Amino acid sequence: MSLNLDPNLVDPDGFYQALLDAHEGLDAAQSAEFNARLIFVLANQIGDPELLAQALEAAK
Repeated sequence: MSLNLDPNLVDPDGFYQALLDAHEGLDAAQSAEFNARLIFVLANQIGDPELLAQALEAAK
């Protein structure tokens, strides 16, 4: 299985706004901690170590 790098969000602008809203009121440290938790939640959703390795490489 390979990582899907094609646009796949139904509402990317809506997701971006929700992400911004989730950071509202957080200081820099809290924002970084939120991002780390979100990454782990999404990584858990993916689950596959090979896909996660591909995602890490794609994010570089």
